[in-house]
Amino acid sequence: MSETTTLEGVVYDLEGTLLEVCTCGVLCPCWVGEDPDNGSCSAMNAYHFDKGTIRGIDVSGRSLALAVYIPNNVLEPGSWKVAMYVDDGASDEQFRAIVDAYSGKLGGPLADLAGLVGEVVTTDRIPITHEVRDGAGTLRLGDFGSADMQPFRDPSGTKITTLRDSLFSTVPGSPAYVSKASHAEVNLPQFDMVWRNEQGNAIQADYHITHSS
Repeated sequence: MSETTTLEGVVYDLEGTLLEVCTCGVLCPCWVGEDPDNGSCSAMNAYHFDKGTIRGIDVSGRSLALAVYIPNNVLEPGSWKVAMYVDDGASDEQFRAIVDAYSGKLGGPLADLAGLVGEVVTTDRIPITHEVRDGAGTLRLGDFGSADMQPFRDPSGTKITTLRDSLFSTVPGSPAYVSKASHAEVNLPQFDMVWRNEQGNAIQADYHITHSS
C-alpha cells in the first residue's frame, strides 16, 4: 500500500470555506486567466476545513492560510512565492498532513495548484481566525494579516453573485462567490510581502476537494 493512500483509497477529502483577498480591483482577473491589474498580484488564500481527512488523518476544524506573491499571470507554472501557515491548534500529525497536501506531495487537484508555486519561504503555525457569517468573511492571520469582506448580491439582495466554470480556481470544481474586501493587508517584510488594499477584490467559496488513488 502506498504511504499516501488509506484502505478506502481516499488520499484526501476536504470540505469547508475559502476566503481570498488580493491587491487587484474587483472583479478578480486571475480567475479568468487574465494578467493581474497591476502587473503582479499579492494575495491571501485561506482555507477552513469544516470536515476532512488527509491520508486518514482527521483535519476537521483546522485552517490553512497562504500569503502569496504572483509576479505575472496566475497560470505561469512555478512562479508563485508562498508563505504557508497552519493554525496553531493543529497537532504535528495534522500540520504535516495539511502541508503535504497543499505542497502537492499527495497528487490530485491540490498538486495541480501547487505546480504554480516556485518558492515556499516558510511553513509555520500561527493563530488563524477564519469566519463566514451571513455571507460576510473575516480573516485574521497572527499579527501580520487581516481582511474583512462582503459578497456581491443580486438586485433583491437575497442571492449571492456566483462565479462558475472559470479558467482558474483555488478551489477546483467548486463555484465561488464574488466579493469585495473593505480592507485587506499583509505585513511580512522578512519575505518582501507588505501590502494593503481597500475596496479591492475578494473571493469566498464553499468547497469540496477530493482525491482518491
